Amino acid sequence: MTDRPVVRMKPKANARAIRHGFPWAYDNEIVTDRRTKKLAPGALAVLQDEALTPMGLVTVNPGSRIFCRMLDRNPEAVLDKAWFVDRLSRALQLRDRLYDAPFYRLVHAEADALPGIVIDRFGAICVVQPNAAWAEAHLDLLTQALVEVTGVDTVLKNASGRTRNLEGLDDVSGVLHGTAPDAPVQVPMNGATYMADLTGGQKTGLFYDQRPNHAFAAQLAAPGTEVLDVFSHVGGFSLAMLAAGAGRAVSVDGSAAALALAEQGAAASGVADRFETRQGDAFDVLAALAEEGAQFDVVICDPPAFAPSKPALEAGLRAYERIARLAAPLVKPGGYLGLCSCSHAADLSRFRGASARGIGRAGRSGQLLYTGYAGPDHPQLPQLAESGYLKSVFFRL
Repeated sequence: MTDRPVVRMKPKANARAIRHGFPWAYDNEIVTDRRTKKLAPGALAVLQDEALTPMGLVTVNPGSRIFCRMLDRNPEAVLDKAWFVDRLSRALQLRDRLYDAPFYRLVHAEADALPGIVIDRFGAICVVQPNAAWAEAHLDLLTQALVEVTGVDTVLKNASGRTRNLEGLDDVSGVLHGTAPDAPVQVPMNGATYMADLTGGQKTGLFYDQRPNHAFAAQLAAPGTEVLDVFSHVGGFSLAMLAAGAGRAVSVDGSAAALALAEQGAAASGVADRFETRQGDAFDVLAALAEEGAQFDVVICDPPAFAPSKPALEAGLRAYERIARLAAPLVKPGGYLGLCSCSHAADLSRFRGASARGIGRAGRSGQLLYTGYAGPDHPQLPQLAESGYLKSVFFRL
């Protein structure tokens, strides 16, 4: 057996959940002493239950609420290049079956058996988010394996996001392999062309998770359809609907840089003559449009996570309700309202309830037509609610 430190679960900890696939052990479930507290963040260890039975190979971070992340059910597994090649190859096989072009999320963290690692692929470029200490410590091996498995020319590191901060990691992004692109990358999706800024944009540059929900919205497009896309980022819903034949779309976002990319995407998609942007705080813009008496056939709101954690849940639900209340009056009678949440702390039932309350408070009523989630390149780990964070609901008002 390899000479590795051992961490043990407390007698009343839920070892059964881990045996059944839950990937984490929290700090209050682990027997901690001076030895375990001195383990370096990202160190490898063997996890044992209270009876000293090995449960698997884990990575530990004594400074994190998530003390252990399960890496391999084999406690003697070796994390070499071949190990990463195996995990990445399995992830790639799934995406190759699902998509006819290499634009997708390649690795979705725990759900792809690479805890804390997110990798988005943009053709010959991959963007890696190593959101856990162990991933940062093994970044060279991961990069080598990624190039070998995918054949990409460039691998970028994106170090943004609150998760790295919780793991005690820095926010320094950079180039891991190849050369960074000197211009936004064109991404074909749902008949439109999106522009992804891979070095200066939000997250990895584009949100692939909404792809199936963009496709549903595109079904609502028809000649003359007027669309309002709020929190649009680089034009997610609006460009898909314009590509499907909508007559006019207005994208609203607080970021001038994101809207500039949306305009470039509209030009690349051949729909610039039907596309408008409006920069500003979404709540303020929604209120201003109501004062102007504006109405649209389709209104879609895709805000950032208002409830990123359980302590923020109630305030987040009130924010989702407020968005629905402000957006509903802007929908023409018989029109459609799409509302989205990427907050894992707000489950579908609570988010749907907040949305319905907001619609009711606006004096409108609606039929729930569609409930959507992230695409299959964002697989869910059934035991981990956080892996199924995205919800999208569409109403006919």
